[in-house]
Amino acid sequence: MTVIDLESYEDALATYDPVMGLEVHVELGTKTKMFCGCSTELKQDANSQTCPVCLGLPGALPVVNEIGVESAIKIGLALNCEIAEWCRFARKNYFYPDMPKNFQTSQYDEPIAFDGYLDVQLEDGEIFRVQIERAHMEEDTGKSTHVGGATGRIHGASHSLLDYNRAGIPLIEIVTKPIEGAGARAPEVAKAYVAELRELIKALGVSEARMEMGQMRCDVNLSLRPNGTETFGTRSETKNVNSLRSVERAARFEIQRHAAVLNSGGTIVQETRHFHEEDGSTTAGRIKDNAEDYRYFPEPDLVPVAPSRDWVEELRKGLPELPRLRRKRLKEEWGVNEHDMQSILNAGAVDLIVATTDAGAPSDQARKWWMGELARNANETGRSLDELPVTPAQVARVAELVASGDLNDKLARQVLEGVLAGEGDPDTVVEKRGLKVVSDEGALSTAVDEAIAGNAAIADKIRGGKVAAAGALVGAVMKATRGQADAARVRELILEKLGVEG
Repeated sequence: MTVIDLESYEDALATYDPVMGLEVHVELGTKTKMFCGCSTELKQDANSQTCPVCLGLPGALPVVNEIGVESAIKIGLALNCEIAEWCRFARKNYFYPDMPKNFQTSQYDEPIAFDGYLDVQLEDGEIFRVQIERAHMEEDTGKSTHVGGATGRIHGASHSLLDYNRAGIPLIEIVTKPIEGAGARAPEVAKAYVAELRELIKALGVSEARMEMGQMRCDVNLSLRPNGTETFGTRSETKNVNSLRSVERAARFEIQRHAAVLNSGGTIVQETRHFHEEDGSTTAGRIKDNAEDYRYFPEPDLVPVAPSRDWVEELRKGLPELPRLRRKRLKEEWGVNEHDMQSILNAGAVDLIVATTDAGAPSDQARKWWMGELARNANETGRSLDELPVTPAQVARVAELVASGDLNDKLARQVLEGVLAGEGDPDTVVEKRGLKVVSDEGALSTAVDEAIAGNAAIADKIRGGKVAAAGALVGAVMKATRGQADAARVRELILEKLGVEG
């Protein structure tokens, strides 16, 4: 393979205009598969959740999953799409070992939802509208595990193992129209679109959309055309990208790679490409087929789907508050600026903060703990916030203990540390570690007297009017009480004992 140096990003954009197309596959959270009654439960023994239908055995007849159709309509409505009055399934024919029927039951020229859009917000607040071509129903393939090679891919492997538990799981494929006009911000737009789409899918309750688990994955199509021209260039398709950061990196890499190939006089090959997380690069997969190569034809074993208008309108009325509108409302309720709201969103903390306030914490305290101590722990341990072993109710209890004066911030951090370490709920950690604020006036008074006696020079400065020096005595008391004294009350006692007004 010829190695081509990448063009610098700035030089690539000085010459070429990127055009993207994003295809996102969402695994629906139904209990059974799209065309049979097999369970979709994860992490079961290989090939234990199969039947004649999803294995494609002769004589087996499929039946459409109604919840799958309902989920597709909800997604279409949330994406401002038209919902078809009549649509049908098609057979997409191609051979691959993890496709036991040798065809995929999908939709081709008659999708259930079409002609929509999704407005996405970039980090500086700009709104970019992404046009949606279609959202259609289909089924997932099985899973191939290639054994014996160095890369985990089929090339170089000694053999492959096939698990058909995933074959037939309901998928919705959401396809954008060509995304033009993003210019240098194209990778950012791609990331923001997939992020917004993920939030929307989760809000609808049709999938957990966990990209790291393959429940949502994105194919990044990209081409370049010379600036000022209209004709699209030849595209590449980077397959199955499974994180927001990787979507952005894949788009950026392909812009630089395409520009380098074109500037060297080469020709872009229409192909699929593999994305490599370790360095953000892509490598060639297979030559990309055109639609006619799949020999689509209507699925003869399934009747057309014709959702009634009454049902569609009933589903429309039942849609939840959509993520962008919800964020706008929360931003106003919480009194935060656009930058802070974006940080909360990037951290995946919106739902956690809402749940913490629902459990009784003031919103500023909920934000403080999730975006401070807990975000720090998540970063240090390489986990997302929702993977931390602490619940919103427990965070709300910590905030309540601080508000009541039983804890100060330093002690509260120790309590959260104990909860994260599996030592129990906040009250249990407080009890086991002996972390309550010392509120006994007698004990505080004694500690203050000892601090004054041990720091006579500082006490004299305070008596002389240098009230700021009281901080040193407060520190001495806090050290003596292992940080468990009420610092504000300690300061009051110091000034009282020294006869100085605060």
